[in-house]
Amino acid sequence: MSLPPFQTFLDAHRETVFRYLVAMIGPDDAEDAFQETFISAMRAYPRLRPDSNLRAWALTIANRKAIDTIRARKRRAVPVEEVPEVAVRDGRPEDHDVWASARDLPASQREALLFRFAADLPYSDVAVALGTSEDAARQRVSEGIRTLRKALKA
Repeated sequence: MSLPPFQTFLDAHRETVFRYLVAMIGPDDAEDAFQETFISAMRAYPRLRPDSNLRAWALTIANRKAIDTIRARKRRAVPVEEVPEVAVRDGRPEDHDVWASARDLPASQREALLFRFAADLPYSDVAVALGTSEDAARQRVSEGIRTLRKALKA
C-alpha cells in the first residue's frame, strides 16, 4: 500500500485539523497554525511510512503547532487603553465557553480531550497521537472531563 497524493491527504484531513486547531487555540490563530501544519506535513510526507495513520499524524503535527502558538501568545504584549490595577486574563467573550475553559486544562488533559472530541478521534487514534496506550488515553480524557466539569461549576 502506498501513500495517497498529498492533495488527497490534505482534502481528506483539512476539516478535522482545522476544527481541532480552532478548539485548541481559537479562530484567530487557527488559520496560521493550519497553514504551518500542512507545510510541515508536506515537507515530511515523502519520508512517511505507507502504513502510517495519516489522520493521527496530521493531528499530532497540528497539536505541536498549537502548542507553539500558545507559547508565543504568552510572550506577546496585549495592547490596552488603560493598565488595570489588578491582573486580568485576556477578557475574550468566549472565555465562558466550554472550549475556552478546556484551553486552561493541563496540557495532557487538554490534548486528549481535543483529540477525542474536537477531532473526533477514536481512543486508539488518540493514543497514537499522544504516544501512549489506549488505556492511558482513556484515562487522560476522563481526567480532563472531570477537571472541566469542576471548572465550569465554579
